[in-house]
Amino acid sequence: MQNKYEKDDSQILIAKVQDKQKFCKSKNKITYSDFLNQAEKKLILKRIKLERAFFYGGCENSEREVLFFYPEKINEETAQKAVNNFISAVRICLPNDMKGKYEHRNYLSALIKIGMMREKIGDIIVDENGADIVIFNINSDFIVLSLSQLTRFKKCKIEQISINDIREKKDNYEYILINVPSLRIDAVVSELAKCSRNIANELIEQERVFINYENVNKGSKIVGCEDIVNIRGKGKFIIGDTIKNTRKGNLVVNVKKYV
Repeated sequence: MQNKYEKDDSQILIAKVQDKQKFCKSKNKITYSDFLNQAEKKLILKRIKLERAFFYGGCENSEREVLFFYPEKINEETAQKAVNNFISAVRICLPNDMKGKYEHRNYLSALIKIGMMREKIGDIIVDENGADIVIFNINSDFIVLSLSQLTRFKKCKIEQISINDIREKKDNYEYILINVPSLRIDAVVSELAKCSRNIANELIEQERVFINYENVNKGSKIVGCEDIVNIRGKGKFIIGDTIKNTRKGNLVVNVKKYV
Protein backbone atom coordinates (compact mmCIF):
# COMPACT_ATOMS: atom_id res chain seq x y z
CA MET A 1 0.00 0.00 0.00
CA GLN A 2 1.34 3.45 -0.93
CA ASN A 3 1.55 6.03 1.83
CA LYS A 4 0.13 9.54 1.43
CA TYR A 5 3.40 11.13 0.31
CA GLU A 6 4.12 8.47 -2.30
CA LYS A 7 0.58 8.87 -3.66
CA ASP A 8 1.01 12.66 -3.82
CA ASP A 9 4.32 12.35 -5.70
CA SER A 10 2.81 9.86 -8.14
CA GLN A 11 -0.22 12.04 -8.77
CA ILE A 12 1.96 15.11 -9.36
CA LEU A 13 4.13 13.21 -11.84
CA ILE A 14 1.13 11.84 -13.74
CA ALA A 15 -0.51 15.28 -13.84
CA LYS A 16 2.66 16.89 -15.22
CA VAL A 17 2.99 14.28 -17.96
CA GLN A 18 -0.67 14.58 -18.89
CA ASP A 19 -0.23 18.34 -19.17
CA LYS A 20 2.64 17.80 -21.61
CA GLN A 21 0.49 15.40 -23.61
CA LYS A 22 -2.39 17.90 -23.80
CA PHE A 23 -0.08 20.79 -24.68
CA CYS A 24 1.37 18.80 -27.59
CA LYS A 25 -2.11 18.21 -29.01
CA SER A 26 -3.39 21.74 -28.47
CA LYS A 27 -0.28 23.59 -29.72
CA ASN A 28 0.66 21.04 -32.40
CA LYS A 29 4.31 20.96 -31.32
CA ILE A 30 6.79 18.58 -29.70
CA THR A 31 6.70 18.61 -25.90
CA TYR A 32 8.76 16.68 -23.38
CA SER A 33 9.01 15.75 -19.71
CA ASP A 34 11.87 16.09 -17.25
CA PHE A 35 14.38 13.25 -17.06
CA LEU A 36 12.59 10.25 -15.57
CA ASN A 37 14.10 7.34 -13.67
CA GLN A 38 13.01 3.80 -14.46
CA ALA A 39 10.52 3.66 -11.57
CA GLU A 40 8.81 6.81 -12.87
CA LYS A 41 8.81 5.45 -16.41
CA LYS A 42 7.18 2.26 -15.21
CA LEU A 43 4.49 4.23 -13.35
CA ILE A 44 3.71 6.34 -16.42
CA LEU A 45 3.40 3.28 -18.66
CA LYS A 46 1.01 1.78 -16.14
CA ARG A 47 -1.16 4.86 -15.62
CA ILE A 48 -1.21 6.74 -18.95
CA LYS A 49 -2.18 5.59 -22.42
CA LEU A 50 0.67 6.91 -24.50
CA GLU A 51 0.05 7.83 -28.13
CA ARG A 52 2.51 9.53 -30.45
CA ALA A 53 5.18 9.36 -27.78
CA PHE A 54 8.57 7.78 -27.10
CA PHE A 55 11.21 7.65 -24.37
CA TYR A 56 14.78 8.73 -25.11
CA GLY A 57 17.82 9.10 -22.89
CA GLY A 58 20.69 9.58 -25.31
CA CYS A 59 22.20 6.10 -25.21
CA GLU A 60 21.24 2.46 -25.17
CA ASN A 61 19.96 1.22 -21.80
CA SER A 62 19.69 4.74 -20.37
CA GLU A 63 18.82 4.80 -16.68
CA ARG A 64 17.15 8.20 -17.05
CA GLU A 65 14.98 9.10 -20.03
CA VAL A 66 12.82 11.93 -21.34
CA LEU A 67 9.28 11.25 -22.56
CA PHE A 68 8.64 13.06 -25.85
CA PHE A 69 5.21 13.73 -27.34
CA TYR A 70 4.94 14.67 -31.01
CA PRO A 71 1.98 16.10 -33.01
CA GLU A 72 0.12 14.52 -35.91
CA LYS A 73 1.82 16.73 -38.50
CA ILE A 74 5.10 14.77 -38.12
CA ASN A 75 5.95 11.07 -37.88
CA GLU A 76 7.98 9.36 -35.15
CA GLU A 77 11.15 9.17 -37.23
CA THR A 78 11.12 12.93 -37.76
CA ALA A 79 10.37 13.52 -34.09
CA GLN A 80 13.28 11.31 -33.02
CA LYS A 81 15.65 13.25 -35.27
CA ALA A 82 14.47 16.45 -33.59
CA VAL A 83 15.65 15.41 -30.10
CA ASN A 84 18.98 17.14 -30.82
CA ASN A 85 17.06 20.39 -30.56
CA PHE A 86 16.26 19.62 -26.93
CA ILE A 87 18.94 17.30 -25.53
CA SER A 88 22.72 17.35 -25.71
CA ALA A 89 25.59 16.54 -23.35
CA VAL A 90 28.32 18.29 -21.42
CA ARG A 91 31.72 16.59 -21.70
CA ILE A 92 34.31 16.86 -18.94
CA CYS A 93 37.82 15.82 -20.01
CA LEU A 94 40.22 15.25 -17.13
CA PRO A 95 43.92 16.20 -17.37
CA ASN A 96 46.43 13.36 -17.22
CA ASP A 97 47.16 13.78 -13.50
CA MET A 98 43.45 13.42 -12.62
CA LYS A 99 42.46 10.51 -14.85
CA GLY A 100 40.67 7.72 -13.02
CA LYS A 101 40.20 9.74 -9.82
CA TYR A 102 36.53 10.72 -10.19
CA GLU A 103 33.46 8.51 -9.96
CA HIS A 104 29.80 9.03 -10.81
CA ARG A 105 29.09 10.47 -7.35
CA ASN A 106 31.77 13.15 -7.79
CA TYR A 107 30.16 14.48 -10.96
CA LEU A 108 26.64 14.28 -9.56
CA SER A 109 27.60 16.11 -6.36
CA ALA A 110 29.19 18.86 -8.47
CA LEU A 111 25.97 19.29 -10.45
CA ILE A 112 23.92 19.47 -7.25
CA LYS A 113 26.41 22.00 -5.84
CA ILE A 114 25.85 24.37 -8.77
CA GLY A 115 22.09 24.16 -8.21
CA MET A 116 20.97 21.62 -10.80
CA MET A 117 17.94 19.55 -9.81
CA ARG A 118 18.20 15.80 -10.41
CA GLU A 119 15.21 15.77 -12.77
CA LYS A 120 17.10 18.15 -15.09
CA ILE A 121 20.02 15.74 -15.46
CA GLY A 122 20.11 12.54 -17.50
CA ASP A 123 22.68 9.74 -17.35
CA ILE A 124 26.25 10.54 -16.30
CA ILE A 125 28.51 8.29 -18.36
CA VAL A 126 31.88 7.95 -16.67
CA ASP A 127 35.24 6.52 -17.67
CA GLU A 128 38.79 7.18 -16.50
CA ASN A 129 39.13 10.13 -18.89
CA GLY A 130 36.11 12.03 -17.57
CA ALA A 131 32.36 12.05 -18.06
CA ASP A 132 29.56 12.90 -20.46
CA ILE A 133 26.51 14.36 -18.73
CA VAL A 134 23.21 14.20 -20.63
CA ILE A 135 21.33 17.48 -20.20
CA PHE A 136 18.70 19.76 -21.71
CA ASN A 137 20.13 22.23 -24.23
CA ILE A 138 18.53 25.10 -22.37
CA ASN A 139 20.82 24.43 -19.38
CA SER A 140 24.05 23.76 -21.28
CA ASP A 141 25.69 27.21 -21.09
CA PHE A 142 24.97 27.50 -17.37
CA ILE A 143 26.34 24.02 -16.62
CA VAL A 144 29.53 24.49 -18.66
CA LEU A 145 30.29 27.86 -17.05
CA SER A 146 29.38 26.81 -13.50
CA LEU A 147 31.34 23.54 -13.55
CA SER A 148 34.38 25.36 -14.98
CA GLN A 149 34.39 27.59 -11.91
CA LEU A 150 34.53 24.69 -9.43
CA THR A 151 37.96 24.00 -7.95
CA ARG A 152 37.79 20.29 -8.73
CA PHE A 153 37.38 20.98 -12.46
CA LYS A 154 39.67 24.03 -12.84
CA LYS A 155 42.15 22.14 -15.02
CA CYS A 156 39.50 20.26 -17.04
CA LYS A 157 38.25 20.90 -20.54
CA ILE A 158 34.47 21.27 -20.35
CA GLU A 159 32.29 21.70 -23.43
CA GLN A 160 28.86 20.99 -24.87
CA ILE A 161 28.71 18.13 -27.38
CA SER A 162 26.00 16.59 -29.56
CA ILE A 163 23.99 13.80 -28.02
CA ASN A 164 25.15 11.69 -30.97
CA ASP A 165 28.78 11.94 -29.82
CA ILE A 166 28.51 10.78 -26.20
CA ARG A 167 30.74 8.10 -24.79
CA GLU A 168 29.69 4.47 -25.12
CA LYS A 169 27.93 3.44 -21.95
CA LYS A 170 29.44 0.38 -20.30
CA ASP A 171 27.95 -1.41 -17.33
CA ASN A 172 30.64 -1.78 -14.70
CA TYR A 173 29.95 -4.33 -12.01
CA GLU A 174 31.58 -6.85 -9.75
CA TYR A 175 30.31 -10.23 -8.57
CA ILE A 176 29.72 -10.68 -4.86
CA LEU A 177 28.29 -13.50 -2.77
CA ILE A 178 25.71 -12.94 -0.04
CA ASN A 179 24.72 -15.38 2.68
CA VAL A 180 21.02 -15.03 3.59
CA PRO A 181 18.51 -17.09 5.61
CA SER A 182 15.93 -16.58 2.83
CA LEU A 183 15.25 -14.46 -0.25
CA ARG A 184 12.99 -12.08 1.68
CA ILE A 185 13.87 -8.54 0.64
CA ASP A 186 14.66 -7.45 4.21
CA ALA A 187 17.21 -10.25 4.53
CA VAL A 188 18.71 -9.45 1.13
CA VAL A 189 18.89 -5.70 1.84
CA SER A 190 20.54 -6.42 5.19
CA GLU A 191 23.36 -8.23 3.40
CA LEU A 192 23.67 -5.86 0.43
CA ALA A 193 23.64 -2.71 2.57
CA LYS A 194 25.75 -4.34 5.30
CA CYS A 195 23.31 -3.44 8.04
CA SER A 196 21.08 -5.15 10.59
CA ARG A 197 17.69 -6.60 9.67
CA ASN A 198 16.03 -3.80 11.66
CA ILE A 199 17.90 -1.13 9.69
CA ALA A 200 16.99 -2.93 6.45
CA ASN A 201 13.33 -2.69 7.37
CA GLU A 202 13.77 0.99 8.17
CA LEU A 203 15.20 1.50 4.65
CA ILE A 204 12.12 -0.24 3.26
CA GLU A 205 9.79 1.90 5.38
CA GLN A 206 11.64 5.02 4.16
CA GLU A 207 10.81 3.96 0.56
CA ARG A 208 14.48 3.60 -0.34
CA VAL A 209 14.21 0.03 -1.67
CA PHE A 210 13.01 -0.95 -5.15
CA ILE A 211 12.62 -4.26 -6.95
CA ASN A 212 12.58 -3.94 -10.74
CA TYR A 213 12.08 -0.18 -10.26
CA GLU A 214 8.94 -0.59 -8.16
CA ASN A 215 8.92 0.58 -4.57
CA VAL A 216 8.85 -2.19 -1.96
CA ASN A 217 6.79 -1.63 1.19
CA LYS A 218 6.93 -5.06 2.82
CA GLY A 219 10.03 -6.79 4.15
CA SER A 220 8.47 -10.17 3.40
CA LYS A 221 8.57 -9.60 -0.38
CA ILE A 222 10.50 -12.45 -2.05
CA VAL A 223 13.31 -11.60 -4.48
CA GLY A 224 13.80 -13.76 -7.58
CA CYS A 225 16.72 -14.56 -9.85
CA GLU A 226 17.45 -11.65 -12.29
CA ASP A 227 15.49 -9.19 -10.15
CA ILE A 228 17.04 -5.72 -10.01
CA VAL A 229 17.32 -4.35 -6.47
CA ASN A 230 17.96 -0.64 -5.98
CA ILE A 231 18.75 0.70 -2.51
CA ARG A 232 18.93 4.48 -2.54
CA GLY A 233 22.26 5.57 -1.16
CA LYS A 234 23.61 2.00 -1.23
CA GLY A 235 23.64 0.97 -4.89
CA LYS A 236 22.11 -1.16 -7.60
CA PHE A 237 22.27 -4.97 -7.67
CA ILE A 238 21.06 -7.84 -9.84
CA ILE A 239 20.20 -11.02 -7.97
CA GLY A 240 21.74 -14.14 -9.49
CA ASP A 241 21.58 -17.88 -8.89
CA THR A 242 21.63 -19.60 -5.53
CA ILE A 243 25.05 -21.25 -5.43
CA LYS A 244 24.49 -23.57 -2.49
CA ASN A 245 22.80 -24.14 0.84
CA THR A 246 24.92 -23.89 3.98
CA ARG A 247 24.84 -26.40 6.83
CA LYS A 248 22.78 -23.91 8.81
CA GLY A 249 20.19 -23.79 6.03
CA ASN A 250 21.21 -20.39 4.65
CA LEU A 251 21.42 -19.58 0.96
CA VAL A 252 24.59 -18.43 -0.76
CA VAL A 253 23.51 -16.21 -3.65
CA ASN A 254 25.53 -14.72 -6.50
CA VAL A 255 24.90 -10.99 -7.02
CA LYS A 256 26.05 -8.40 -9.57
CA LYS A 257 26.91 -5.15 -7.83
CA TYR A 258 27.15 -2.08 -10.04
CA VAL A 259 30.22 0.05 -9.35
